[in-house]
Amino acid sequence: MISVSGRQQAIILIKEAVDSGAREEAACKELGISRRTLQRWRSTLSPIEDQRKYAKRPAPANKLSEDERQAIVETANQPEFKSLPPSQIVPRLADKGIYLASESTFYRVLKENNMQHHRGRAKRPCTKPISTHCATGPNQVWMWDITWLPGPAKGIFFYLYLILDLFSRKIVAWDIWDEESSENASILVRRAIMSEKRTLTNQPLVLHSDNGSPMKGATLLETLYQLGITPSKSRPRVSNDNPYAESIFRTCKYRPNYPAKGFATLTEAREWVLTFTRWYNQEHRHSGLNFLTPNQRHNGLSTQILERRKQVYEEAKLKHPERWSGPIRDWTLDEIVWLNPERVKEPESRENHA
Repeated sequence: MISVSGRQQAIILIKEAVDSGAREEAACKELGISRRTLQRWRSTLSPIEDQRKYAKRPAPANKLSEDERQAIVETANQPEFKSLPPSQIVPRLADKGIYLASESTFYRVLKENNMQHHRGRAKRPCTKPISTHCATGPNQVWMWDITWLPGPAKGIFFYLYLILDLFSRKIVAWDIWDEESSENASILVRRAIMSEKRTLTNQPLVLHSDNGSPMKGATLLETLYQLGITPSKSRPRVSNDNPYAESIFRTCKYRPNYPAKGFATLTEAREWVLTFTRWYNQEHRHSGLNFLTPNQRHNGLSTQILERRKQVYEEAKLKHPERWSGPIRDWTLDEIVWLNPERVKEPESRENHA
């Protein structure tokens, strides 16, 4: 957009060029404007200043009303939603049969009101890597790992043992000890089997872990053999071959109330992890589960809940079709879950064999 002074200067320069014998059309071309534009700038009937920025344009038909925008802001400030991003708020509202706006609209309105900021100490997530094993239901593939929790003084740690279900992301068992050992891992596996009511007649179960010494100990391997569980290990020199277990530890340690300065006692650490486990299994809407809780997925409620969300969105689209430029949000979920699926390689072209 050329300023008023720039247009006046262009008119003067073109007049000087024409007075010197140049053709007006060629002079206009040199300045990158058309002859018609020059004539419009010279006209006394229209102002030389560009009027586009002063134009009054009608509001789009799908624009939210002020009341609707205020409802979004008030909802985001409610105690149960004030620490959650729109990706968590929208599915929870859909579960209650409420539709205020799409997830992207929530983000836009919160950003305009300076309310959408990065929360907590979490960093940007990285892309998933590769591996094997798949699950079509709960209690088919479990993953487990150990992480340290800070103790009462520098250099003193407690060790959190945790088993996670691949299909539902549910924490099926956990405990905290003051040392890493195969014996402790064996106790935890037996406890997980009891809590999930599994027997030797159930379908096969795979227990995946990395290559730490507690994972390879004779006591644990003997327990797995007795219970009919197939052990699985991460590939050598592949540090990210047990990603879901690593991911839940990250979620745990980036919770707002995580005591980063340390737990005073083993009992205090166990109480905190018990609270975290209840929140994670029963309240946390997992992005990898299309924002279901692990318990909902584990207990077979996913189809019912996602179908209800779909109905809420279809009703919202029927009410305001002008606000939808495409289909409703995809509320489906894959029924086969892979532990780091292998990438399908493209077939090599003939030129590569030349």
